[in-house]
Amino acid sequence: MRRIQSKKLSDVIMEELESMILDGRLLAGQKLPPERELAEQFAVSRPSLREAIQKMEAKGLVYRKQGGGTFVKRRLTALVTDPLLDLIAQRPETQFDLLEFRHALEGMAAYYAALRGQPEDYQRLQDALNGLPKDGDQDTAAEAEALASFYLVMAQAAHNMVLLHVMRSLLPMLQDNIRGNLDMLARDADVGDTIAQQRQQIVNAIVQRDPELARQASNEHLAFIEDTLLNINRQDTRIQRALRRIEVKR
Repeated sequence: MRRIQSKKLSDVIMEELESMILDGRLLAGQKLPPERELAEQFAVSRPSLREAIQKMEAKGLVYRKQGGGTFVKRRLTALVTDPLLDLIAQRPETQFDLLEFRHALEGMAAYYAALRGQPEDYQRLQDALNGLPKDGDQDTAAEAEALASFYLVMAQAAHNMVLLHVMRSLLPMLQDNIRGNLDMLARDADVGDTIAQQRQQIVNAIVQRDPELARQASNEHLAFIEDTLLNINRQDTRIQRALRRIEVKR
């Protein structure tokens, strides 16, 4: 018979910290609480905690700043995002491909957030929505960053680790896509209120714990954006054709 070996305490602590990263309690770039607080939280000795953190550092999950504490690495998803997704993000023609993919990704996040979310998740989601830049703010980069964070909070509320980490890995591309969309949508002054109402409808459906309604609201929101962008592109094409005719006549 094989001898059953118990885990070292430092390995148990490491697994708990890794779970905190996986389920979003510790985010990329976030500073870990001080060793004293973590040791009290886990009811372990500081040497065991320190050993667990050293193991995580060896695995490339965290890094230390001299005199500044320990941080979760920012580029945990580098192998997923580089270089292929960066290359895809640079192609303008992928704008609508990503919009189509977002139907599945964000629709799933909305569905499971409504199914599994907790009151504190819903409060964070509403706070993220309320924190979006208001009408009249022209900084599309800041708005895109805030919107990407909003969708990440929605994914966290879904309590699905795979979904959350796919969303995280795609976050830079998602943010670029949102910014490009915002730049184009700014040409149509009438769509801002509609889009804001649609986002609130998504949150309302999630808070009401109606998964199908939440997914439908998400898909209708993205379909509206897609249709609006296509109409703007068609208008641009007609304008370019008209300008070419003018040039020919001259």
